[in-house]
Amino acid sequence: MKKKIVIVGAGVAGINAATKLVDNNFDGEITIIDMGKDPYKRLPEEVMTGMLGAGGWSDGKLTYHTAIGGQLKKYCGEDKAMELMDQVITNFKRFHPKPEEVQCSNPVAEPDFIKPQFGLRLFPVWHVGTDYLLEIAKNWYQYLVDKGVNFQWETKVTDINFNPSTPEYEVMIHLNPLSEPGKTYYLGGDKLIFAVGKSGIDFGKSLADSYNLPTEPKSVQIGVRFEAPQHHFQKLIDISYDFKLYRKFDDKGVSLRSFCTNNNAAYVAVEETYGNYTYNGHAKKDEKYRNDMTNFGIIMELNGIENPFEWSRDVVKQCQSIDGRGLYYSPSRKVSQTSEGDKVSAFQIDESGMDEVRKVFEGKFSYIDDFIDGMKEIFPTLKDDWGMYIPEVKYLSPEPLVDYTNLALTKYPNVHFVGDALSARGITVSGAQGTYVAEYLLKN
Repeated sequence: MKKKIVIVGAGVAGINAATKLVDNNFDGEITIIDMGKDPYKRLPEEVMTGMLGAGGWSDGKLTYHTAIGGQLKKYCGEDKAMELMDQVITNFKRFHPKPEEVQCSNPVAEPDFIKPQFGLRLFPVWHVGTDYLLEIAKNWYQYLVDKGVNFQWETKVTDINFNPSTPEYEVMIHLNPLSEPGKTYYLGGDKLIFAVGKSGIDFGKSLADSYNLPTEPKSVQIGVRFEAPQHHFQKLIDISYDFKLYRKFDDKGVSLRSFCTNNNAAYVAVEETYGNYTYNGHAKKDEKYRNDMTNFGIIMELNGIENPFEWSRDVVKQCQSIDGRGLYYSPSRKVSQTSEGDKVSAFQIDESGMDEVRKVFEGKFSYIDDFIDGMKEIFPTLKDDWGMYIPEVKYLSPEPLVDYTNLALTKYPNVHFVGDALSARGITVSGAQGTYVAEYLLKN
């Protein structure tokens, strides 16, 4: 009997796992389930669900270092981690309509002018180009369909039974087609790859609670999306295109970093997670979109907070306007435009509104204030010519403990966690985790 592999989530982790399997002539059935739409139906603003997930739909920068985006080398070692990330980058080039457009930036020296305000993390980044992500998604999707992968779109996984009574299956997945609320059907499988993105982290946490899975607590990752004219940062951009400034306060359990820098044709993007607005950013390559802006996250990593996932959720909820939008603050600017020419959906607040935000962050927003003051020191033209969208968040639910050789749950060896479900925090690392699991399944 042919083996059945079920993948929950059509993001970068799940898609790379399926690709590794079919590339190596896996003689079994592969089903991928996702709440979103296939790339032919998915709209630009549908960021969180669908083919290639959130990062593969709206970002397109592939970091190439084991110190960025999670703990991949913890599972497989430095050399293997880099090899796995190479495979992910190769796949993006393989399905790219213009692979020659994929470029790598690789800064090698930390400039003196950022000291003593900041450190600068230096690592290679492959720039795919947001403009091309739709075509990559279509090409990649068609390849998998042609190889016999079965996709179930607009379908929500409502429960997973790790101990089904049906003897022929190791796991049983409960499904609800979103077009038919209330209807439930079941899909059995021999192996499950749980590859949900940020929109499925809450579900992953509920599974961990239901099955009493041993977990490793994670830190809070929360902050703002900062935006300003690019010329203020050009001196640093010329050295490191996707620069990551950082500060650490080890005695306070706090560190900060700039995150996901977008330049040239850079636009702030709204993400709707758990019904609340948060912010991210993307950059297009086509010159017709050029706006000469830069945006990046300023993210705080806060350790020692009890129930970090719930704390983050509560802060996000309180940083919503009365009409349900996120917030925007600037000492001089107005809300910017999207690449479609509309205003970014945000409610602009004044200094009194910022005082309320600082209360919501329980005093920790002072670290972001200081970070911005530090940038004014090293970028003297910046002054008050900037704005920030509040909040940006990276939800990290407690990480389930897994077998390092295959990322399977220690209690359930047929269930493999990858991507954001395993705190991957990045396109390249998520895809690498999916590939890692697929390699194990092919060998076994």
